[in-house]
Amino acid sequence: MHKTKGMNKKAVEPVRKQAFKLVDKILARKSVVTIKDLESTNVSRNILADMAKEGILTCIKPGVYESNNRNVSEFESFEDISVQAPNAVVTLLSALQFHELTTENPHQVWIAIQRGQRVPKIKYPPTRHVIFSEKTHKFGIEEHMSHGVILKVYSVAKTIADCFKYRHKIGLDVAIEALKDGLKSKKTNINEIWEAAKICRVQNIIRPYMEAI
Repeated sequence: MHKTKGMNKKAVEPVRKQAFKLVDKILARKSVVTIKDLESTNVSRNILADMAKEGILTCIKPGVYESNNRNVSEFESFEDISVQAPNAVVTLLSALQFHELTTENPHQVWIAIQRGQRVPKIKYPPTRHVIFSEKTHKFGIEEHMSHGVILKVYSVAKTIADCFKYRHKIGLDVAIEALKDGLKSKKTNINEIWEAAKICRVQNIIRPYMEAI
């Protein structure tokens, strides 16, 4: 906006306030603001760096900022992951948390990356990743909107199948409880779980537990 070079402090201040207000409006509908958000405005992209220097914003990756005064969302960490790694999908314990199928609060966000794709470097929040084949990675992805950010999370059925596949990492007891709770809550059904089990190639593993239920 608004070239400020050569302007005195009194002249610059109203310009800065107007720019800050515009950024606040963007943050009112989204959890983050990016340089791209400013492309269609007459606000200088440097205003975001200025607001970060003043402690108003925090840069979570180049060109992407979040407010230090934002209302903490239940899925704040998922939102941050989605902004930094749009192709990553929330999986396993974190997907169980999203679907309210566990009382655990993982210290890391579990994400799935498609084989052959670069594993994103995410400084915060802490993440743990698993690698899926293209077919397994693409199956069962749901998109949920949270504070203007699209969250990619696996469906309940796919999450349950994944838990059995990675039972050695998260515990067989966790997978069994997810199966029981998913069916009891009617968030999924036998047919959906069986279809996901075939994709994940865990039919023989999950079959006795499904028959017992």
